[in-house]
Amino acid sequence: MARQSDTKQRILQTARELFAHQGVQQTSLQEIADRLGITKPALYYHFASREDLVRSIVTPLLDDGEGFLTRMEERHEVQPVELIEGFFDFHHRHRKDMMLLLTELTTLAELGLIDVVLSWRARLTRLVFGPEATLEQQARAVLAFGGMQDCTMQFPDTPVEELRAATVTAARAALGV
Repeated sequence: MARQSDTKQRILQTARELFAHQGVQQTSLQEIADRLGITKPALYYHFASREDLVRSIVTPLLDDGEGFLTRMEERHEVQPVELIEGFFDFHHRHRKDMMLLLTELTTLAELGLIDVVLSWRARLTRLVFGPEATLEQQARAVLAFGGMQDCTMQFPDTPVEELRAATVTAARAALGV
């Protein structure tokens, strides 16, 4: 059983590399199989399609993001700085897969992930400003949280603590908190 899991992880890692280098739509399952030295049917044993493979790459990211938001929503009160720091940490953890996704907007749309990201931003806005946020507050939240996501990808070589401090400070300023 461990062998199958290891093969699956190798497939995922190889797919990430090829997708990042040449794009999801331009990467065939045959190329992934060839790179790994396995047959295409062996790859199909683990993943029924390219979409299934992409979904397997992004599911941990989605589960982690959903878990973070659900934990924050379940609490009686959340301090905005804690929300900002936690959201930064989430994006920094998943920055490579986020970069892959953002370069493949068509794939994002096909998998319904754009709606997920937009709903997360709406939920974050409610957590910071409440259910009756003004348009200005909503715009501040989009700038803060969307910008935070961009910073984790824009500055990949910056030490994480330095990037975290700068990004959290900028997001707090954007939100006015």
